[in-house]
Amino acid sequence: MDIIEIPIAFIDEDTDQPRYQFDEEALQELMKSIEEIGLLSPIKVRTTGNNRYKIIYGNRRYKASKMLGKQTMSCIVSTVTDEMEIYLEQIAENLTREGFSPIEEAEAFHKLMNDARFSSSIKYLSGKLGKPESYIKNKCDLLKFGNAVKKLIVSGTEIRKDKLTEDQLLPLKDLPLEHRDPLALIVARDEMPVSDVKKIAKMFKDKDISESTKGKLLYKSGHELVETWSVFQNNRAERAKPAAAKASAKAQKSQKAAAASEAPVAEPVSQPQMAATAATAIAAAPIQVKLQHLLTAVQAPSESDLQNEAAKLDVSEKDKFLDDVNTLVEHLEQQLEEWKKVRELTLSK
Repeated sequence: MDIIEIPIAFIDEDTDQPRYQFDEEALQELMKSIEEIGLLSPIKVRTTGNNRYKIIYGNRRYKASKMLGKQTMSCIVSTVTDEMEIYLEQIAENLTREGFSPIEEAEAFHKLMNDARFSSSIKYLSGKLGKPESYIKNKCDLLKFGNAVKKLIVSGTEIRKDKLTEDQLLPLKDLPLEHRDPLALIVARDEMPVSDVKKIAKMFKDKDISESTKGKLLYKSGHELVETWSVFQNNRAERAKPAAAKASAKAQKSQKAAAASEAPVAEPVSQPQMAATAATAIAAAPIQVKLQHLLTAVQAPSESDLQNEAAKLDVSEKDKFLDDVNTLVEHLEQQLEEWKKVRELTLSK
């Protein structure tokens, strides 16, 4: 790659390049460095016809050298003519340099995706520049803010008074404009940490807080907004306790009802079955009690009752009824034999 000396008078700045903000103090330091030890790295230019050149990157070095009254500059002359490739190279170069502001990045990405000359996708830019898609998207989200806020945005994560970092702004980016910019200015003025900004953003996104209340909150300081968020959260937690208890009681009631519905339903017991069961239970009681229970429990139906009940039985019930009667007779016969023995023993004493 050839490096040649080109007269500064033949070099033009690229007014369309991504970087346009230059810190005056940093520029003065660069001038001092060039004056003492010379230009350490050449700038890159392209030909534009009429024996003139336009800067691809190196605007700050060009400005500093021109202010020092230098007559020539060391330059790399590019043969690239594709506007897309040139603009991507300018962005890539500036991404490695200090002072390339988040807003300049955002505007450059936005231009590549929306300018008819480029119409790039975020995926394409991610691949060409080696940046995650989320990085590019977050930068573009900064453009949602108004000019008063954009002027305060700086690189890095250090929180400074009347300055805003990207991390401070991103929690606010999805709020309505009437809340977003005023809150951003409060954050800058009060040097608010990101954790507090997230709390405030959450409060302003809450649909339970009316728009009129949110409007009044904008008159508070950052510290007061955080205190308001804390009070709001505590009140909500207190209101939720009775509802939680009610929900728990309702759930327990539902569980009991479900358990009851799943419990087996006892089948109706016929009179013969009851008698047979009674006869069996009596066997475990004292003999006098057994006798009284048996006399009470075992009562044969009258003939008229039998005729009336039998007439009501259908075919399916008849078979079941006969089975029950046979069971009763078997139990009674067994009991009868036992009671005969009891009678004989009692007579023999």
